[in-house]
Amino acid sequence: MSGVRFKGWAGKTAINLAIPVLILLIWQVMAVSINNQFILPRIESVLSVLVTPNKDILGSGALIDNALVSLKRVAIGFLAAAAVAIPLGVAMGRFGLVHDLFDSMVAVFRPVPPLAWVPLALAWLKIGMGSMVFIIAIGAFFPILLNTLDGVRGVKKTWLEAITMLGASEKDLMTRVILPGAAPTIWTGLRVGFGIAWMCVVAAEMLPGANTGLGYLIMYAYSWGQVQVVIAGMIAIGIIGLCIDRIFKEVEERSFSWRRLER
Repeated sequence: MSGVRFKGWAGKTAINLAIPVLILLIWQVMAVSINNQFILPRIESVLSVLVTPNKDILGSGALIDNALVSLKRVAIGFLAAAAVAIPLGVAMGRFGLVHDLFDSMVAVFRPVPPLAWVPLALAWLKIGMGSMVFIIAIGAFFPILLNTLDGVRGVKKTWLEAITMLGASEKDLMTRVILPGAAPTIWTGLRVGFGIAWMCVVAAEMLPGANTGLGYLIMYAYSWGQVQVVIAGMIAIGIIGLCIDRIFKEVEERSFSWRRLER
């Protein structure tokens, strides 16, 4: 039985690694053929940056230091977005008047890309931490808001009717039925929102005045023709984003396993 399980795991791992290995092979062959570090550096030159994350890069700080700065900015912007979006989404989902007041505003501003807010962010908050956090928060806000709204509206009416018949107050409805029932969908919104926030921070750090962060490091390295650092920074962004998404997924599977029983 264990042998069958091992073979199944080995087969799945091989399938998951097939495409990445093929991409690396094509990359190395093309890099050797082109023989131009500025166009396409070899894998070993990129790995030399990734395996020494504490080494200073062109006087712009180490890879890990810039990654931590980016994570800090994302955490601040993401938490700020969640602090506004979740209560507003709950209120819009629960109370018709609140929904009618904010629905048109959400419909108008939701399609606007976060980077379209850059001029206003710079005008209102000037160059620096505030404008970058604002862009990040805008990116995370709408996925969290809309998922919260859908989660609250998706709570089964039979649950609400049952607890109401037992004499529950609005507070009891909110804390014992609505929020727990909407929690899986809210968590999905947080997961999606963080992913967008992580993409936004890289773009925000490429704005004028930025002097730290992975986005800044990528642009700074490009200006010096260090494309291997650019690619290493992109890989670091992808790995960090993947790890955080896995954490969100793991928490979702552990905390909301009851949701699968409904299906």
